[in-house]
Amino acid sequence: MFTGIVQGMAQVESCQEMGTNKRLVIQFPENSMDKQQLGASVAINGVCLTVSEVDNDKVSFDVIDTTLALTNLGAIKASDKVNFERAAKMGDEVGGHVMSGHIMCAIEVMQVRTQDDSYRIRFVVKKLAGLSDDSATVDAMRYLFDKGYVGLNGSSLTICDIGEDWIEISLIPETLRLTTFGLLDVGDRVNLEIDSHTQATVDTVERILQQKGISL
Repeated sequence: MFTGIVQGMAQVESCQEMGTNKRLVIQFPENSMDKQQLGASVAINGVCLTVSEVDNDKVSFDVIDTTLALTNLGAIKASDKVNFERAAKMGDEVGGHVMSGHIMCAIEVMQVRTQDDSYRIRFVVKKLAGLSDDSATVDAMRYLFDKGYVGLNGSSLTICDIGEDWIEISLIPETLRLTTFGLLDVGDRVNLEIDSHTQATVDTVERILQQKGISL
């Protein structure tokens, strides 16, 4: 489990192809991986990955082909920066919202702008690069609402505006300092995790309506 409060940025040291899979070696900030253990979970750009090797603050992860196709980890390369969060412990403060690290899809930056004192990024939710089935696009938008929670590259954020096939977020300076959002350009892909409570509510309501013969 993760809280969606990104703990900082780390730098990819190397990406090694392993058949259809990939091994990522990531250099984390000093002391950020203290007492890290093999088999533990770390969210990298919001993707829950398992620690396969630990060398002080240098940690390795093996990423399977499905994850590479579904998320922006498939395009990651050495020297890239990523958001990270260590798995939450029982009793930790949940400052964002509960997240699993299971990504629904990757969405694309369509606009970056400054408005008044806020830094705004708009994402189009219709292009799922790496996937051939566009039906997943519709599924993602079903669970996204104005002022609703959304997980983007592992960060718990609130949707400040929404259209037919896009969402927009507004970022404060502290979030920009700790995360990679300030490095994003138009066309970049960001991992999206929907709020599990929202998904459960939407799916339940739709199932009940369908059982009653009410078309959606």
